[in-house]
Amino acid sequence: MPSARSLRDRVHAAVEQAREVTDHPVLTHLARVGLIAYAAVHFLIGWLALRMAWGLRGADADQTGALETVATGPGGRVLLWTIGLGMLALAVWQAGEVLLWWRGLLDRAHRVRTAVVCAKCLAKALVYGVLGVTALLFALGLEYEADERLQELTDDALHIPGGAVAVGAAAVGVLAVGAYTVVRGFTGGFMKDVDLPATPDRWEPLIEGIGRVGYVAKGIAFGLVGVLLWRAAASADVSTATGLDGAMTAIAGVRAGPWLLTAVVVGFAAFGLYALARARYPDRDPSS
Repeated sequence: MPSARSLRDRVHAAVEQAREVTDHPVLTHLARVGLIAYAAVHFLIGWLALRMAWGLRGADADQTGALETVATGPGGRVLLWTIGLGMLALAVWQAGEVLLWWRGLLDRAHRVRTAVVCAKCLAKALVYGVLGVTALLFALGLEYEADERLQELTDDALHIPGGAVAVGAAAVGVLAVGAYTVVRGFTGGFMKDVDLPATPDRWEPLIEGIGRVGYVAKGIAFGLVGVLLWRAAASADVSTATGLDGAMTAIAGVRAGPWLLTAVVVGFAAFGLYALARARYPDRDPSS
């Protein structure tokens, strides 16, 4: 039987080979396509939310609404395949950073920090992957509404013992994500995802400025999703369990709602511009 050292060496060799794959220039270029697609989705969400703000209702102002808009446009099927495959490549590229950090999990002194870094990488990869799979489902003609699916899942959860607690815990998780996103916007932590050495000095302040606006706007929107989900758990009313489109609708429904929602639209557009900048100067290391 192979010794423990021999087994460890084999694992290290396999990880290094996998790392070479995720570092391959072809995958990096495909990941850039994914980042451009990610930017386009945010631009479309902003456009749909702007229509909602001023009474021109169209598709839902969320990721699925953006993909539905793509599907109904010229060359929609081809664009959906491009978005889906690009986002999946981006997910693989982002998850590949774990292969650089995983050794830290074996070191007791660095285990916690390494686990946090790996969790960030995998969480980002999951977001990209879900959007990629959704785009491919639309490309295959298998459409669905995110808000309706969320309400169905919430309704199912509320009908089982402890379901309200589970929904409440999910709401707290979404609120935490929203808060983290806002904090990242205020602190500029998102600049860790940009290859700063390769970025011209004159562009860094602009990228940081639009990134701050984009992250804060996204954080507020997702925080509101968490609030609506919490209300569903507390009242057992699944109609309040809505996703991003529901959050946009809630903003539009308050006094001065059109102007507030327009401000959020500006934020989503800013995030799209930041994603384009990241596509030009990508870095997947959340701890750099």
